[in-house]
Amino acid sequence: MDFVTVLLIAAALGADAFSLSVGLGMGGITRRQILVMSTTVLLFHIAMPLAGVYAGELFGAFAGRTASIAGALVLLYLGIKMLYGALKNGEQEGPNILLTNTAGIVFLSGSVSLDALSVGFSLGTQNLALGQAVLIMGPVAGLMTMAGFLLGQQVGGWIGEKAVILGGAILIFIGIKLLL
Repeated sequence: MDFVTVLLIAAALGADAFSLSVGLGMGGITRRQILVMSTTVLLFHIAMPLAGVYAGELFGAFAGRTASIAGALVLLYLGIKMLYGALKNGEQEGPNILLTNTAGIVFLSGSVSLDALSVGFSLGTQNLALGQAVLIMGPVAGLMTMAGFLLGQQVGGWIGEKAVILGGAILIFIGIKLLL
């Protein structure tokens, strides 16, 4: 597998993290949270493919679907909470509650990195340098996450109070997509 192919796989794997971070960024997030979350996603996108190689396809399929449902439910909860706060009370409560503790950060990072577990199994069957591949995938996913947060913050600044509504709607959409 050549560099361009690995880069395309990395971008595809980072797409979930990017879209999630745009929605979270609109709801309000600190620079420290952006850095911690982006770094955690980067590390998960290195660890998950490696784990996938060793865990095998059966475990990846089972854990991936179960964790995907749990992740989808958390995203739906966050999105509904953001929408409810913005529409009912005019509050600007974003998703910061989940991003202020280690468990929340690990859960969100892991949920957007689960597809990398299955990809890891596939990569293990290919004739490629697995270490090099994951050292491309991790930074790409981390940078896409950071870019998503920064874009979300920017869009949130442009559209003001409506950003929380849009961010909540994005999280609900992603949650529904993960359930289907």
